[in-house]
Amino acid sequence: MVNRLAASQSPYLLQHADNPVDWWPWSPEAFEEARRRNVPVLLSVGYSSCHWCHVMAHESFEDEATAAAMNEHFVNIKVDREERPDVDAVYMEAVQAATGQGGWPMTVFLTPDAEPFYFGTYFPPEPRHGMPSFTQVLGGVRDAWTGRRDEVAEVAGKITADLARRELPYGDTRVPGEEELAAALLGLTREYDATYGGFGGAPKFPPSMVIEFLLRHHARTGAEGALQMAVDTCERMARGGIYDQLGGGFARYSVDREFTVPHFEKMLYDNALLCRSYAHLWRSTGSELAKRVALETADFMVRELRTNEGGFASALDADSEDPTTGKSVEGAYYVWTPAQLTEVLGAEDAAVAAQHFGVTEEGTFEEGASVLRLPQTEGVADAGRVERIRERLLAARAGRPAPGRDDKVVAAWNGLAIAALAETGAYFGRQDLVDAAVCAGDLLVRLHMDPLARLTRTSKDGHAGHNAGVLEDYADVAEGFLALASVTGEGVWLEFAGFLLDHVLDRFVDPESGALYDTAADAEQLIRRPQDPTDNATPSGWTAAAGALLSYAAQTGSEPHRAAAERALGVVKALGPRAPRFIGNGLAVAEALLDGPREVAVIGEIGGRMHHAALTATAPGAVVAAGPEGGTELPLLADRPKVDGRETVYVCHHFVCDAPVTDVGGLTRILGETQG
Repeated sequence: MVNRLAASQSPYLLQHADNPVDWWPWSPEAFEEARRRNVPVLLSVGYSSCHWCHVMAHESFEDEATAAAMNEHFVNIKVDREERPDVDAVYMEAVQAATGQGGWPMTVFLTPDAEPFYFGTYFPPEPRHGMPSFTQVLGGVRDAWTGRRDEVAEVAGKITADLARRELPYGDTRVPGEEELAAALLGLTREYDATYGGFGGAPKFPPSMVIEFLLRHHARTGAEGALQMAVDTCERMARGGIYDQLGGGFARYSVDREFTVPHFEKMLYDNALLCRSYAHLWRSTGSELAKRVALETADFMVRELRTNEGGFASALDADSEDPTTGKSVEGAYYVWTPAQLTEVLGAEDAAVAAQHFGVTEEGTFEEGASVLRLPQTEGVADAGRVERIRERLLAARAGRPAPGRDDKVVAAWNGLAIAALAETGAYFGRQDLVDAAVCAGDLLVRLHMDPLARLTRTSKDGHAGHNAGVLEDYADVAEGFLALASVTGEGVWLEFAGFLLDHVLDRFVDPESGALYDTAADAEQLIRRPQDPTDNATPSGWTAAAGALLSYAAQTGSEPHRAAAERALGVVKALGPRAPRFIGNGLAVAEALLDGPREVAVIGEIGGRMHHAALTATAPGAVVAAGPEGGTELPLLADRPKVDGRETVYVCHHFVCDAPVTDVGGLTRILGETQG
């Protein structure tokens, strides 16, 4: 049986198109059907590379008896959280408020008016570890709906009303200052894992946005402790199993505190953010490790995630087929046993590989397999031999059944990838990476932006989806376009960024408070308009918008954009000292604001020595414009002549400029000065 999901673009929804469950996509028609039948809605939310989503699908949604009960007593709606982050956010807030935790798959029971009344995440097929079975949950909800409808209605109404009354701590109209940023750094120091790097315990996520704050704080104030936390965390991750030692790129998170065993899914957004983090770490320290990881991660994105249309796919699955059993197993593509090393390399090189990559008979994963790491600080063999071993293992791994790929192109995540690839390519002389960023930018303009510059959230196989872009789409794509403008000197990217940010001002900002909403004022109305300033796996739309607005204002002199950025940062004043791990991007933007951000106008060759020195300077959030004398591509270049016919750079703060410089050393010195 093929259900309604067969017409979807979403790879996640298509994974469920052959279920015996009579799935509906999120739509008014689904809720109308629930009203007609007088049954509740079962809302199931997940995403294509979610391991436990696959588990629940195999155990329950593919089971004929379970599906029959779902079809008889519910209207079943399946949502891809990556296509509809607004739907996910609203109901995840309810799940977390009711249960104290959340995750995916998310299972929520709703009235036909979309009001939630019972929640959960993964439910097993039989009672387990104190959890009821999924069929028990179905039966309990059915009985409550038919026998205690008034109670259900009361609960649903109360939950919906509680969600509507929730207010966020916006702070005030003042921007965060030295006191708040120092308090945030102190809070991070208290949560820092001095033994293994990173923050908090297991599971441990790569803190890319916190790293950016630490690097910017060090650049502005000279605080060595901030830099050391960033350096040590990045080294631990790069040497751990969370980083793919053969093919480059990072897994979603580590299940342990040591960064040894990852949850093996690879997300575009993680790799885009971490590519940029390591490139910026190199910019701050000159670390060869940081340079290698930035380039390998960029190459991974281009090699394994780039689509035929020039965009970037969303993710690679954690699971793949185990060749020996034929079963789908988490991590099967990536892990190795000593016997597998010997089979590929022969005994002598296998012994070297085992020592170099930390492969043991006991293993670090399941059934004696090991996740490849670099556990020793010194190499165990010469670099050339290790590189030949790595190439042979990578070639052998390519013969294994590969993880599935979610091919949908998400606008926001492509914006993050564009920024990372453009900057990494410019720093290290890799024009191919810059070209890949430009190609992805072209795709977003051509396919995701309508004639009014409104964004579509996703596309697949060259066809735009039907879901409207949310705040993070507008903010992250604008950020990517601003990076392209700085690297290429092409003013059209600044214009496109301006179009998107005008939408942010017009459709996402509360004119009274300056707070931002995750959905536009004219978007589909849910039971609550989602609004969350905290950074999670990606920068929140709120803080990403503040950063893009601030950079655009520095490039153009636009006071409305700067004022909007400053008003948005009031929330960082409130949350930064209390929860710095969860607003790292906002703290990084605040560092840029305190530093200016500095405006750098390079009158000279695009890609030349002065342009490169400007791009690789560490001044927090500095914006760079480059072009020939008399150029009009970018506003920062206007009326700025060369001095004595030499390439000249003007460094300004809010369009008030220092004396121009004509040598790389002078420019590096000025942009490297601390402001603390």
